[in-house]
Amino acid sequence: MRISKTRAVCGVAATALLLGCIATQPQLRQFVPALLKATVMTMQITAGAACVAVPMALIAALMKMYAPLPLRWLAIGYIEVFRGTSALVQLFWLFFVLPHFGVELQPVPASIIALGLNIGAYGAEVVRGALQAVARGQWEATIALNMSFATAMRRVIIPQAVVAMIPPWGNLFIELLKSTSLVSMITVADLTFRAQQLNQFTFKTVPIFTLVLLIYLVIAVLITIGFRTLEGRASQGMRRKS
Repeated sequence: MRISKTRAVCGVAATALLLGCIATQPQLRQFVPALLKATVMTMQITAGAACVAVPMALIAALMKMYAPLPLRWLAIGYIEVFRGTSALVQLFWLFFVLPHFGVELQPVPASIIALGLNIGAYGAEVVRGALQAVARGQWEATIALNMSFATAMRRVIIPQAVVAMIPPWGNLFIELLKSTSLVSMITVADLTFRAQQLNQFTFKTVPIFTLVLLIYLVIAVLITIGFRTLEGRASQGMRRKS
């Protein structure tokens, strides 16, 4: 774990150094402020969508596994629809179709909701798999201790399942980051949108999109480092409890 973390840190440092070297070139300095401002928007959408995705994944997984049949069908329908259709179509549906039913969403909220629901559907299967991976003996122990279902989930089952959830959730968060490029299609001024604008005005395609590629890479590596650190701490916490 330590070696992997060191490699990740070295990777992000090298990428950031390369990004800095490119960004300080005289002919590219003019693009940096606009791209950095757009990067903030991309990170805000990523964070907002993550705040939607995580609780939706947990709720949908628990409903699919333990809820009464009508709620179980609802959870299954949500998971299958959002996993089985394009994220871009979902984004268009929320932004362009909902107004026909009297519901209008601004571009940024529509982006956050669409991407959050999309990633939440994938995350629900991650949560379900992690819960099912908890040893049967742990469930039997909660029954022997006369714990209620809610107490057993909160104190025993979910804490153990979280350790198994963290690595795939790291992958989903990186996928979420990459999916934010879709929001440029509904005029959100994210990193991709701003890069396209700059390219149309200056025709400096190679340097602009090289900068954008490196920015996305730095953020993705930072997400990877964060989740590996979280995974290590969660594993240590479980070992101390056991």
